[in-house]
Amino acid sequence: MRFDTKIGIVVREDLAMWQKLNVTAFLAGGVAGGVPVTVGEPYADASGNAYLPMFRQPVLVYAAADDGLAKAHTRALERGLDLALYTEDMFKTDNDVDNRAAVRAVEAGDLRLVGIAVHGPRNSVDRALKGLALHG
Repeated sequence: MRFDTKIGIVVREDLAMWQKLNVTAFLAGGVAGGVPVTVGEPYADASGNAYLPMFRQPVLVYAAADDGLAKAHTRALERGLDLALYTEDMFKTDNDVDNRAAVRAVEAGDLRLVGIAVHGPRNSVDRALKGLALHG
């Protein structure tokens, strides 16, 4: 099935593996919480156990250096796409309130990004993430 929308997550390639996984999880949660239509119905197995709903479409994960990440961030903002972000400063906090304060304290062009998640029309997301390679 081809979706009209796309979810892309871009993670800075020089992070430690645990950081890449952590950032990806946080960013995916941002899309799920901020764009509820991306989430499907709950699951259940034949034994009657209930499971949480998940995204109803694939999530593509990309790797980028600083400049590629900054370029994708700028393009996503210019296109008005749904956007989640994770910055280096957020690694130093341990709660959501401090995370938001760390982002709010920095102008967009000066954010030290380690990851972004983008959701929107497929063509617009493709243009925002143009030139980035899927994470290997």
